[in-house]
Amino acid sequence: MESQEDLCFTEEGCSHDIILERQVFKSKVSESHVQLACNLHYCAFPLNGNELCIWNTGDSPSHQPLHLVGHHDSITALAFGSKINPHLVCSASSDYVIVWNLDECTKKVLEGLTPRGVVVGTLLGMVLYVRFSPDDQVVAVCAGNCIYILNAKNEAILAELEGHLAPVTAAEFCTWERNMLISVSEDRSFKVWDYCTGLLIYQSAVLTAFPLLSLFIDEENKQVVTGCADGQLWIFSLLSGHQYRCVAHVNLKKEQEKFYSKMGKSRQRLDQIQKFSKLHTTNDMKPGETVETTFPVLRIEHCDQSIHVDKEENFFPAVNARCLWIGTSTGLFIINLANFELEAVVHYKDYSDLSIQFAGSCALMRKATNGKVFCLLTSMFENTIAVLEIKLAALMRSQQSDFLLRGKEKRLSVIASCSLLPNSPLCTESPKKESSKPINKKEVGIKSAMKDQSLVFHSKIKSSGYATAPPMTMFSPKTNVKKNSKITEWKSSCKRKNKEYPLANSPPTKFERRTSLTHKPTSICCIQYSGDGELLACGLADTSLLVINSKLTGAPAVFSGHDGAINSVGWSHDKKWLVSASEDRTLRIWSVCNREPALFLGKEMFHKPARFAQFYYIDTFILLCCGAEFHLLSYYLDMRKDDLKRYKQKSICRSVQKFPMASTVEITSLSAINDFYSYIILTAGSNRALEVFDLNVGCSAAVIPDAHSRAVHQICQNKGSAFSTQPLEAYNIFMTTATGDGIKLWDLRTLRCERRFEGHINRCHPCGIAVTPCGQFIACGSEDKCAYIYEMRSSTFSHKLAGHTESVINVAFSPSSPQLTTATLDGKLQLFLP
Repeated sequence: MESQEDLCFTEEGCSHDIILERQVFKSKVSESHVQLACNLHYCAFPLNGNELCIWNTGDSPSHQPLHLVGHHDSITALAFGSKINPHLVCSASSDYVIVWNLDECTKKVLEGLTPRGVVVGTLLGMVLYVRFSPDDQVVAVCAGNCIYILNAKNEAILAELEGHLAPVTAAEFCTWERNMLISVSEDRSFKVWDYCTGLLIYQSAVLTAFPLLSLFIDEENKQVVTGCADGQLWIFSLLSGHQYRCVAHVNLKKEQEKFYSKMGKSRQRLDQIQKFSKLHTTNDMKPGETVETTFPVLRIEHCDQSIHVDKEENFFPAVNARCLWIGTSTGLFIINLANFELEAVVHYKDYSDLSIQFAGSCALMRKATNGKVFCLLTSMFENTIAVLEIKLAALMRSQQSDFLLRGKEKRLSVIASCSLLPNSPLCTESPKKESSKPINKKEVGIKSAMKDQSLVFHSKIKSSGYATAPPMTMFSPKTNVKKNSKITEWKSSCKRKNKEYPLANSPPTKFERRTSLTHKPTSICCIQYSGDGELLACGLADTSLLVINSKLTGAPAVFSGHDGAINSVGWSHDKKWLVSASEDRTLRIWSVCNREPALFLGKEMFHKPARFAQFYYIDTFILLCCGAEFHLLSYYLDMRKDDLKRYKQKSICRSVQKFPMASTVEITSLSAINDFYSYIILTAGSNRALEVFDLNVGCSAAVIPDAHSRAVHQICQNKGSAFSTQPLEAYNIFMTTATGDGIKLWDLRTLRCERRFEGHINRCHPCGIAVTPCGQFIACGSEDKCAYIYEMRSSTFSHKLAGHTESVINVAFSPSSPQLTTATLDGKLQLFLP
């Protein structure tokens, strides 16, 4: 059998510095499936069936708990009141529902008298759950398929809520919505009630094939979290206008595997943990036969993670993230509500000195006291109740120290922290300098032997025609007058005052204008603003590249030459050039002034379609994806024309180095900053991984496996702009999005997902994302003909921009002013202002 040390992260993880069993109680009967209760001062649990025990968390282990007697049948549900003064506790059985005042009960026990509670309900049936209202005036009692709303001071039924098709397993009051109650049931749905009038406000569909067992209402994020018997969590939004949409769905088993993988567990360790988590049964199974257990969610409670948040290691959105305790039959999980990932895992079997290895019921303290959290457990198979003391800070350190140390060792940052190394690929000289070097002496000798003289060696001959003007114009190229006038208009409009981007401003949500770029529906594959925010470049599926002013007025300028859909378009830092990559396996650099290609790289250089081309290192290089590698290209642009060789470009471009992405078939996205010198390149592959390249050393620096459930189709960095100022740490934040898996926010310093954004519909088309120059808002497209805006500090969307004629597949924020442009599948642009 595997040793306990093999199943722990560190030796500290198995010591008493993390989990201590404070008290163990033996009951005459099993208390396995009972609603237990914990608050800051007391733990409440049934003993011997009908006896209520109140254990003071501040007492020493030698002190006896307070025993309250009043029930004839076994107690099945317990709950503490919301207020501290007075301390109220409600106990329920099939015969009575009793409310106890703990202060009065303690006083009577000291006086030698028998304490009594107030009976508020009689013979309601098998009670599975009770809960006080926020003001402690009423009690919700879940008995059978019905919810009874009882007066907490006397015996009176205020309302009966009927509608569930199976026993109601939990009910919670909404603190910010008056008279709102939410319930879950074994019928696998949740319902929202107005408990004063008895009206049903909302009824969900069937969520899963397993019963819903637990419920939690998150006041800060205004969400409801429910857990089911197969170890899955469902999170729904309660915000007005969100129509109880599903925010996230979490599978605890899969998240545990990802957590162990992230912490550096080997494949052998994972197999050991999975084997150790199997439950041996003796009655209905053959000897030695095992069945793999799930994680039935017995309890969901708030986790006070403020004591272990390291503000120096986390970006500001993650510091305020809320965490939840998830109590299951086999252990405890801490899940982050910002990114819906596990922060810590505690398996009871990893601690051999614990009396309970498999729990039937669980209750957790909402807030930590002196860095300690109390957990109350009842055994599934034995008549045992145990009180555990968990040191939260030590638990987090033991499980995340190795991961955080690896992050510190890498020291990755978008902002360059050291000078350029001599052997860095970024030290490559431009092709212009190479072309000015002396050519071969032999070639010089050959050229010098040939005299530069006229074809006729006489000084003047009339028949040669050299001394007279030609009698007629043989060739006169046509010039587009409108084209030149449009260029002049662009130049004049680009003169912009140095105006700061408004930081304290609402996002652009007011519809301003709509324009169609084509006569027939054509998908807009990519859009990007110029650095001054005056022009917008659009790449279309019909091979055309268009540039229009930022107000979406006037006719767009057309850049034609590609033979395939435009995959990406990028502006140079000086706003003079455009780079485009296409499905036709070509790359072109265009002069914005005369709309002519300054550089053309053809199919002989790229074996697959060119994707995600952009200027890099303040216009020094060009980055381009092709297949499973990206190219670092050095270039020199020359727009001068030779009369005899006018179709031969004088611009020069050569490949500096190719960087393959590990274990992938194709790079699906690439991003780098061009507004300042940065060595970091971010790539995403078809293997669902993210890879960080450091071009100062010329190699891969880090790999994040399984970043999304599908391949990432866009990486969006928080680049800021020349009109906005952000903290240096903010530039280490970047977002990724994948079809069917929402948006994730990452911190380059820790290489971990800090927050997830879900709410928009993205099941088929690769909908784009963008971040404001101030770094406060994120916009994304959606397939429901809307665009969504998220606040950086919140996981749910704040605005829904409707009115589009087709799916929104691309979005872009102006770098100079608060305006948003969206692009749709049918070739239309829409402008939004604050």
